[in-house]
This record gives sequence, C-alpha cells and structure tokens, in this order.
Amino acid sequence: MAKVRGKIALPLLLAAVMTAAAGCGGGAANTGTGSTGETQGASGEAAGKPVKLRINWWGSEARHNATLKILDLYTKKNPNVTFEPEYSGFDGYIDKLNTQAAAKNAPDIIQMDASWLADWNARNQLADLSSVNVADIDSGLVEQGKYDGKQTAIPLGKNAWGLIYDKGALDKLGFKLPEGGITWNDYFQLGRDIKAKLDKDHYALQDFTSNREAYTSYQLSKGKGYPVTMDGKFNFDRDTWLEWIKTFNDLRAKGVVPPADLTVADKELDPKLDLLVTGKFLFRAAHAAQASSWDSLKPGSIGVAAMPKDKEHGGWLKATFFFGVSQDSKHKDEAAKFIDWFINDPEAMAISGTTRGVPPSNKILASMEPNFTPADKLTADMISMTAPDAQQFNPGAKGWVNFDSKDYKSVTEAVMFGKMTPEEAFDELTSKAKEYEQ
Repeated sequence: MAKVRGKIALPLLLAAVMTAAAGCGGGAANTGTGSTGETQGASGEAAGKPVKLRINWWGSEARHNATLKILDLYTKKNPNVTFEPEYSGFDGYIDKLNTQAAAKNAPDIIQMDASWLADWNARNQLADLSSVNVADIDSGLVEQGKYDGKQTAIPLGKNAWGLIYDKGALDKLGFKLPEGGITWNDYFQLGRDIKAKLDKDHYALQDFTSNREAYTSYQLSKGKGYPVTMDGKFNFDRDTWLEWIKTFNDLRAKGVVPPADLTVADKELDPKLDLLVTGKFLFRAAHAAQASSWDSLKPGSIGVAAMPKDKEHGGWLKATFFFGVSQDSKHKDEAAKFIDWFINDPEAMAISGTTRGVPPSNKILASMEPNFTPADKLTADMISMTAPDAQQFNPGAKGWVNFDSKDYKSVTEAVMFGKMTPEEAFDELTSKAKEYEQ
C-alpha cells in the first residue's frame, strides 16, 4: 500500500502518549497486559484458542493503512487473534452490510454511522458492549451508542460537521473567510465573487442541492429544527427548502456551482473524481475526521471552517462513527475486548491519529495534541470552531435511512437536471415521507 500521509509522526508521538497509559481508563490495567506485552482476557490467555475476527470499515487510504497497522499490532500482542479485514469506500457500504446482516453473515466487528444505529438496534442486530470501558469518553458521545439502556455501539472519535476548502487557491484569488464564521448569505456571495475570477470550467462551491446534511444545517440555522425529528416526524419547512433549492438553481445557472452532470460524478477523496482535489471547486461540506485525508491529497493547501450560520449556527458535534459487534458473531467476547483495547490503548490511538477524528479518550487526546501535525490540527480546529455553538446532534430516526440515502437523492437530482420543479419536488418528498413516518 502507498505510504500514509497526513499522520502524526509516530516516534515523537508514542513517547508522549505512552505516559498516559497508566491513567487511561482502559489500556494495560483494564485488559490485563502482562510483562510480555500480550493482552490477557477473560476468555483465555494470549496463546489460547485461535480466533479469526472479521472486521469492516470504510474510509480513505490513510484510514485503511492505519487500521491495518493497528490490527497487526493487536495480533502481535495476542497471537491467537487474527483478522479478516473488509474495507472499502463509503459508496455501497451500508447496502452490502445490510445484505450480509440479513443473511446472518455480517462481520464480527462493524464500523457504523450514527444514522444506522436506530434501525440495527430495532432489528436486534447489535450485541451488548457494556463490558467495554468508556469511562474516559465524553458522556454525550457514549450516550449516542446506547439503545434501551444498553451500550450497543462504541464511539471511535470526536467529529464535527463543517466546511473543507482549498485555502491555497482562495489565498491566491485574494479572498479569506471571516474570523468569527460566515453567514449563509455571505457564503453564497463569496461564491459569486470567486466565480467572477474563474474561467467557465471552474466553479466556486459544491452544489449542496442533493446533500441532505447540508440542507439540515441550513434549516437548523434558520431556527426551524431538524428536517426529520428524532421521533421520526417529517419536518421539512417548505419555504426554507424552496429557498435553498432555488438558490442553488440560480448558482448553477451562473456557474458558481458545477453543472448537474459534473456534480453527480463528484466522489469524495477520489484523486481523479473529487472536484475539490482536482481544482474544479474550492469549498465542500465535510466532517472534521476527513480533513487529514484531503490534506494528504493537497498537502498544505487545505483549510477548515464551521458551517455557515444564520439566526443559529449550522454545525454539530458527533462521534465520528462507531464500532458495533454483530449479534450473530460467534466471537462476541473477543470482539468486545478488541474494541476496548482499540479505544483505550495509547499505542493504537497514536497509530490511528486523526483518521477517525480526534481520539475519544480525553486523556489520550491531551497527550497527543502537542504532537499533532498540521494535518491532524485541521481536524481539531474544525471541532473547536464548531463546539461553542454546536447544535444538538440528531443521529437519525428509526426507519428513515432509505429516505435520506435514496429518495432525497433521487428527487433532488431530478431538480438539478430540470426534470422536476422545486415545488413538485417538495410535494414528492412530502409524499415519500408518509412511507416512513412513525
């Protein structure tokens, strides 16, 4: 595999983080690490019965490489435990995972997005992980992984929803973002001003028409609440949504955002298809945990910002994602022990760096921060920019996953291609929503 970029320098970092080992909630004391460095567990010694754990995740090359190194380290410390990794990009990930789970063939350890947890828990597909030590993780993040009082998912990092942009290109054009954050109106005007300095085949902003999370930020900032409430009610504000869609129709017509065919071909973090990486536009919405991955593709040129605001702020804090264990796994205890080690071991977290957001353990994070590379600092900066006025995070209501990932996308793309008016699209969304309301 290619060399990992945008990571913390391990020799310096390990020296710093290992001092935190004794005080970090899990780590050696919690897992019973012996003098040989092998992890002893409740189900047997390190030289016990061989166990192979299937584990899946999505992400960038930097995350893949870091995770593979962590798995190798765990096997070195626990020779009886080996892994069968299954990793990919995000596209198609949940569809494949749902198919595997329906066939009772899901991986033992599963990387999960918060929006999927309600459905998986309702179907009793996630095992109880109450044995995992989460004492050093913020309670708000821990709560996001609970269902009916049980811990069924473990947060893997702290994350924020905001903007990634090409700071190098913005500087060359003579623009900069205001220190205290930008309003939506000023953001759209900035896009128009940038476009005035670009040729017809280059654009200023990502087209957010079909980006459900971006619209959520807009409606929240207007003080209208979440488009789908936590208890599963359709709450899209008609006037706000039509204003949003018509704004992007106008921006598209003026070349501020790309034409529809280019937008639908955009693929995050693909060196050839990501429109930010290829220089086709300057701004896109993203999570803080992805910042170092973009920096690895455009070294030294990436900037981060909080989501634009209006009456209220448009961003939120969340767990990056979670590890869960399949209820059908034959190795639940071993899988839980690995997750405990993953989040509480300073050496594992040093390897992970910020590829899954900043580490969830507060003590480990405190020991790592002084040694953050500029790429790692981008993730921390977006989180700190968002935190003071962050919206309460809504992980998604039970049963609404297909509305967000399929219905919303198809309806809004029909608008982008001129096959449906904004008014017709809103009526279609309203009709589709009736299939999902609780």
